[in-house]
Amino acid sequence: MPAEIFGEAYEFLPKDEILTFEEISRLAAIFVDAGVNKLRITGGEPLLRVDLPKLIAQLSAIPGADDITLTTNGYLLAQQATQLAEAGLVRITVSLDSLDDEVFKRMNGRGFGTRRVLDGIGRASDAGLNPVKINAVVQKGVNDHTVVELARHFKGTGHIVRFIEYMDVGTRNGWKLDEVVSAAEIVAMIDAELPLEPADPNYLGEVANRWRYRDGAGEIGVIASVTQPFCSNCTRARLSTDGKLYTCLFATDGVDLRGPMRKGASNAELADVIAGAWSVRRDRYSEERAELTAAETASRPKVEMYHIGG
Repeated sequence: MPAEIFGEAYEFLPKDEILTFEEISRLAAIFVDAGVNKLRITGGEPLLRVDLPKLIAQLSAIPGADDITLTTNGYLLAQQATQLAEAGLVRITVSLDSLDDEVFKRMNGRGFGTRRVLDGIGRASDAGLNPVKINAVVQKGVNDHTVVELARHFKGTGHIVRFIEYMDVGTRNGWKLDEVVSAAEIVAMIDAELPLEPADPNYLGEVANRWRYRDGAGEIGVIASVTQPFCSNCTRARLSTDGKLYTCLFATDGVDLRGPMRKGASNAELADVIAGAWSVRRDRYSEERAELTAAETASRPKVEMYHIGG
């Protein structure tokens, strides 16, 4: 959540508007029946949800849900990593934009430094949540000078740093095109000191372009959502905490699943709603952005990213 929101009268959703763990698991099972095999818990910050391991256990018990993952800012990870792994979590992604404490504090907007996040990554690895993926958003003039240092730190550890082009998510991050460091520039910076070569994608719809170190000491990923949009290959659907299905990170609204579910819809009826929403999706926000001016892009309505996760 953007830090400035906490200076406002922000109202959290009433508890009865939030999906219960049982409702989340029921919908997840319907998605799995439709062919989904990877479920990611995201946020906001998911480790703030009370009794989260119970949800992980429910999701991991769904036949066909082979890959249960979670994205976190890492602040509470050290305390929860072992319990999450024991509940059935398979992998984890941690946000860490820089190893420089002051730079990281500026970017996370919360004033906490890197030590706590690095401790969480270590605990997650010890708990078997490997390989840990580390997400780093790269913003020109803010942390681009620390990219190589971050890559070097995790090189040879088995963990994978994924460098992400600075995106215009939500309406509050003050996005400007000239603050984007392109994927090509990121790869060139790292390759100049830690030689790289391209690697094949792991699966259809993978958002990160993979690059491996030529000496065999691991790999990095680069997510080029601004300069190389991948809308046509997107295979991701997002379920918000209040039960809406979003077919794009940049969507303006979602399809309500909570309403019909609480009114007694059967699994088959809910599956039809999901299939109908997916079959008519025309999301190509990132591709369309290339045709717009920066001002037009910034003014377009979209759901806040902290509502539906990354």
